[in-house]
Amino acid sequence: MKRIILPAIFCCSFLLTKAQAPGPVTQKTASEVLLSKESSYDFGKIPQGKPVTHVFEFTNTSKDSIKLDEVRASCGCTTPEWSKEKIAPGATTTIKVGYNAYAEGPFEKTVSITYNQVQSKVITIRGAVWKTPVDAAPQNASVQLLKNINQ
Repeated sequence: MKRIILPAIFCCSFLLTKAQAPGPVTQKTASEVLLSKESSYDFGKIPQGKPVTHVFEFTNTSKDSIKLDEVRASCGCTTPEWSKEKIAPGATTTIKVGYNAYAEGPFEKTVSITYNQVQSKVITIRGAVWKTPVDAAPQNASVQLLKNINQ
């Protein structure tokens, strides 16, 4: 009897936890006052050694001014820049996120934003860094041949 009841309880509890899954990221929760058009950005393929940046835009949807207390990147290769000024109700602000593209291969980095001292939001950048050639392109012998023919 225990062999039947325990798996049944486990299955029911699993289904209940699935029913509590959060809605889509784009929906506004009751306590969320800093809304963005996008929560992530994909740089695609970028050449190694060429830094890239993207600007995220945020809107204050509350009735009070808010301040971005801290904007912290998940590693030293990602650098956020933001205004330290308060954001008036209905106003927008931007966070510029840069990535140095030093390491070859795919990447996914997060930037954590703390505002109103207790609320937070996370934005993500991703992409793939491809290795650039070490040497310059080889000389094309056909071009020299064409120059000799035209003389």
